[in-house]
Amino acid sequence: MKSKRPFAKSNLKSSDDIARIREAGAIISEIFQLLSSADFTGMSTYELDALVDREIRARKARASFATVPGYENATCLSVNDGVVHGIPSKKLIIKSGDIVKVDVGVVKNGFFADACRTYCVGNVSDPVQRLVDTAQECMAVGCNAALAGNRIGDIGAAIQSLAESRGYSVVRDYCGHGVGFAVHEDPSIPHYGKKGTGQLITPGMVLAIEPMLNAGRYETKLLSDGWTAVTKDGSLSAQFENTIAVTDSGIEILTA
Repeated sequence: MKSKRPFAKSNLKSSDDIARIREAGAIISEIFQLLSSADFTGMSTYELDALVDREIRARKARASFATVPGYENATCLSVNDGVVHGIPSKKLIIKSGDIVKVDVGVVKNGFFADACRTYCVGNVSDPVQRLVDTAQECMAVGCNAALAGNRIGDIGAAIQSLAESRGYSVVRDYCGHGVGFAVHEDPSIPHYGKKGTGQLITPGMVLAIEPMLNAGRYETKLLSDGWTAVTKDGSLSAQFENTIAVTDSGIEILTA
């Protein structure tokens, strides 16, 4: 989601709420498992979106992104220098060597989950693989920092420290968010920041943590379609995202 949106208080979830969000998250996890063994080469991003939409509907659920005003697709698909919110297109054909960010949201019985994976198509170079691997690690350290008693700034600090130690930049125009009762909820979660700052993390929070790492600078620009964000310098970008629940005993990943 776009950063710098004003937020109020967090919408805390009960154990029953979390169980229902987990059902939506399990659908996303199943779809990612299917995609992990698929060959995207020669497929348009429109075809990939249609495939995901069919899989969501087959599980008696809906694509939550299609509930966002003005957006009609099941997924956001961002390729190579695409950072986030890429619109599926019949003209964009996926090639060997591409990296494709598949962002999926599902609503099941009124409860929402959200996750993203970056897929390497065919053979990619070692530097590209390193970027993708680091983005996945950044998601993991960000999730692990979301412990009750910590603060939102601890999440961003953990992500930023790892990313920058490897020579990558963290996108600042878009951030993570609360999720569960709606596609986007309070609080906003920057993927950069200082430890010990920001809102207190408490049990019952359900959060979508989704760092976007660029091989070059962190600045982005919006394309003329009004949705697709790409790196301003044309460098590659990778993203991973999970929906997690904060509990008294730690975190639970609801989309893994």
